[in-house]
Amino acid sequence: MISIVDDDQAFRDSLRRLLKSHGYTVSAFPSAADFLASTQLAATACLVADIHMPSMTGAELYQHLIATGHTIPTILITAHPEDRVRQRMLSLGVDCYLHKPLDEAILIDCLNRAFACDRTPRVAP
Repeated sequence: MISIVDDDQAFRDSLRRLLKSHGYTVSAFPSAADFLASTQLAATACLVADIHMPSMTGAELYQHLIATGHTIPTILITAHPEDRVRQRMLSLGVDCYLHKPLDEAILIDCLNRAFACDRTPRVAP
């Protein structure tokens, strides 16, 4: 199961449809709090989260998961890439740091690596 956490409903729905078209089981959440409160947390094999969200950012969500013992492969996405944030997140173990608009091939490659337990950090070109 892939869990998507993004406060932009149109993007969240589009990404959900895309991943389902590739055969993935997908759950989508409008906020980190909704994801953390869901029954899907334990079933999540990969997390795709937006970095810039109100209340708890994708970066904060990832750090919270690590601190609470949930080592879920994670792909962070952003419309506003920042090199400092990218470096920090990759050093903390994020699998991929991608920017919007997403390149479908790069996203699928990141997912394949995450599911194959290839922990090599990936950054979109």
